[in-house]
Amino acid sequence: MKNLSSVLVFTLSGFSEITETWHMLLSITLLCYIVILWFNTTIIVTIILNRRLHEPMYIFLCNLCINALYGTAGFYPKFMYDLLSEFQVISYAGCLTQAFVIYSSVLCDFSTLTIMAYDRYVAICWPLEYHSRMTNYTVMKCILFSWFAPFFCSFTGLALTRRLILCGSIIEKLYCENWAVVKLSCSSTVVNNVFGYMVIIIYFCHTLFIFCSYIRLIGACQNSAESRSRFMQTCIPHLVVLLNFTVALLFDVMYSRYGSTNFPQGLRNFLALEFLIIPPVVNPIIYGLKLTKIRKQVLRFC
Repeated sequence: MKNLSSVLVFTLSGFSEITETWHMLLSITLLCYIVILWFNTTIIVTIILNRRLHEPMYIFLCNLCINALYGTAGFYPKFMYDLLSEFQVISYAGCLTQAFVIYSSVLCDFSTLTIMAYDRYVAICWPLEYHSRMTNYTVMKCILFSWFAPFFCSFTGLALTRRLILCGSIIEKLYCENWAVVKLSCSSTVVNNVFGYMVIIIYFCHTLFIFCSYIRLIGACQNSAESRSRFMQTCIPHLVVLLNFTVALLFDVMYSRYGSTNFPQGLRNFLALEFLIIPPVVNPIIYGLKLTKIRKQVLRFC
């Protein structure tokens, strides 16, 4: 392969197997994006306009929905544009920007879910100390953390990717991601690999923290009917969201790094898109239906 000192345009080869079904995919994608915009915006507006919902749990839920709009904006418009285009290409700067938006959004989801788990842990295990612990200042620091840490990790990964000399311009996915660009490098990628594994370990620890907090919560709820009711109403939706998101992202990360090219392109596309489609649609539905205050206000709003 001819070495290239710089690449100006990438080709997204993941579209090669869907050219015959682009009409159907475009319709489904457009419908899915409208549903994501409507559901998440409804939850956000409902929480902002209703003072009764200005509590830490609902503020963190609002942050989760805002992040869903941010992350999907980095994928859906470009994906639909590519379905309508004869050639599926993206500029170097556009590719890195899309990778930054998508994966900073993914990490922000993990940070927000971790904060929500801590909030439920304090609410159920120390109900009398809840308001003294979860003050407005604490909530503000938690939200800043949920955005600053993912942005820092994504920006650092982006800076490490920009320094690489690339030998190719074909990305075997439907969208851009850091690792797909790193794999095209002619130079050493040891630093990128080490940093990538560090980020994976850090956010895997986030997941472990959430599950450990739930184990403690289950033990704390055994002796109180009120605590069990609160756990079922507020924690089960959170656990469902976390499991779905973690499994979907795990598939994408493992396939990007270790997946075989012998896999059918359709299966590869599904594994790559599942965490971009299911969580943004399912999250507001789960919380909207399960949380009584949200459900009542959403119905009144609609």
